[in-house]
Amino acid sequence: MSILRYPVPGTIGIRWTFSTPVAHNRGVEITVRPLQVEDAEAMVAAEDEETVRWLTGGRSTVEGTRRYVRHLETRAATGSTKRAFTIRVDGHCVGSIDHDADPQDGIGPGDVNIAYTLAPWMRGLGITARAVGLLCAQLGAQQAGERAVIRCETDNVASVRVAEKAGFSVSHEVPSTNEHGEPVQMQVYVREL
Repeated sequence: MSILRYPVPGTIGIRWTFSTPVAHNRGVEITVRPLQVEDAEAMVAAEDEETVRWLTGGRSTVEGTRRYVRHLETRAATGSTKRAFTIRVDGHCVGSIDHDADPQDGIGPGDVNIAYTLAPWMRGLGITARAVGLLCAQLGAQQAGERAVIRCETDNVASVRVAEKAGFSVSHEVPSTNEHGEPVQMQVYVREL
């Protein structure tokens, strides 16, 4: 297993383009680009109650998001495997996706956890599943792990649908805690890289 390495900090050659009858029957370009400080405003604007409930545990601020990006950059320089990217539709930031091979509940050696969020006005169009597929392809090409893993609470129907559409299968259920420290059951979905 190897860690994803990027030739220049903050850049990566992930770019996957496809045309599909999404967003009023026009072709769209979906790209995944490293999260940068200048993406903070778009990321905060794309946040809603579902994002807070299932992912962040609280409302984000532009300055807090900028600090988070700088924190990720610092951690990456010290060997952390967590990397965050923006999901873009026709060049516009509409969400985020990240990966992390550090051990977590339900994640074993060789597993790479993937988490994501998408702006509410873009949900239900298959965009997140395609972004997950793009990231999995890059992780596989970089030999970053053996399996991609998506962990989601059992009643997070939207996240379950993304995992299934992206070719993941249920592996097991594991007790965990949410962003508030409350006990929850997590479904663990896996896909070979």
